[in-house]
Amino acid sequence: MASKKRGGKAIVVGGSIAGLSCAHALIAAGWEPTVIERSGVPPSRSPTGAGLGLDPQSREIISRWISNPDLLHRSTFPLSVDLNRATNSEEKISRTLTRDESLGFRAAHWADLHAILYKSLPPDLVLWGYQFVSFQVSEDKSKVVAKAKVVQTDELVEIIGDLLVAADGCLSSIRQQLLPKFKLRYSGYLAWRGVLDFSGKEDSDIIVGIRRAYPELGDCLYFDLANKTHCVLYELKNKRLNWIWYINGPEPEMKGTSVTMRVSDDMVKKMHEEAEKVWVPELARVMKETMEPFINVIYDSEPLPQLFWDYVVLVGDAAHPTTPHGLRSTNMSIVDAEILGHCLEKWGLENLHIALKDFQDLRLPVVSDQVLHARKLGRLKQGLLLNDQKTFFNPLMSTSDECLQLQQRTMPYFQGAPTAS
Repeated sequence: MASKKRGGKAIVVGGSIAGLSCAHALIAAGWEPTVIERSGVPPSRSPTGAGLGLDPQSREIISRWISNPDLLHRSTFPLSVDLNRATNSEEKISRTLTRDESLGFRAAHWADLHAILYKSLPPDLVLWGYQFVSFQVSEDKSKVVAKAKVVQTDELVEIIGDLLVAADGCLSSIRQQLLPKFKLRYSGYLAWRGVLDFSGKEDSDIIVGIRRAYPELGDCLYFDLANKTHCVLYELKNKRLNWIWYINGPEPEMKGTSVTMRVSDDMVKKMHEEAEKVWVPELARVMKETMEPFINVIYDSEPLPQLFWDYVVLVGDAAHPTTPHGLRSTNMSIVDAEILGHCLEKWGLENLHIALKDFQDLRLPVVSDQVLHARKLGRLKQGLLLNDQKTFFNPLMSTSDECLQLQQRTMPYFQGAPTAS
């Protein structure tokens, strides 16, 4: 019987879903992770109120990490149906373009999934209120040293490990140190997002109306396509409706270190007015009744040439910023973590470079294909030209074959990414 490989100590930068997933996978591999996160406390609710879709592979992975696998099922809603519809904005009617009844996803709220992952970790593993500053390799070339600032005191501390895992999102400061010339690519559109909490209002006119217009809510991922715009709608657990409306336009001027924009009352009012022009009345009303809608500016990037450098590895959106149309971001992060853990367990600390090379060989082709395909889906649904076409997709004049391109199952590795070389 082969001897168990020696684990090491890993510094994981970022306490969102990617970082917590890495912590779980590292523990399973026999490593000791320390997660550093700029936020001062665990989130009690999502600051951006985002919904997400989990595919079967990700759910199976998470179920092995957590102590009560049934909790994940009970905290999510099924998304069995992938339904794309064309909306005629003048007549305010919709017709089906393509329907897939075997999607197999489940809908989760960001805060719910984060809580499930966090509460299944050992206490004190996440250092809340620690802002990553920089990293360097130790003088003897044996360790990586991360510097972090304690937010409350401004104290600068050093954390020493055998591996630095960059799970710090699409604006990753670690990636910026490794690839100083790297730039995100603006997609050509932004997204209004919101979650309508209708608890206690299940029999209200707005909920009765939206269920009439969208009768499969609770089991369906709706994509409504109008002229050069589209909207996503699905139901979340605990009486919530998640919607995302994509709008073409020039890249806005961003301030700070977030892809989420602050919005004014005037911006929200104009969004409501435009929604009434574009969408069926029931959907426009859901948008109007949603508290605190916000804007995400949509970016992705060209696939990176590599995912690791010596003692540093990129995972999640730090490794592959992607547009959201293939429901890939969270799922890619979870699979990244799982495969990183497998490779580290297989090769051990003594073969760290081989382990990271194995991880890169497994993940880079997959995530590169998925990022580019998600970009294609977004451009199709937004009526933007693709590189190899001279005409844009028109949902009101599309053929059946053209509509099949809209389905989620056209995503490379839709049935699951390879986990072993």
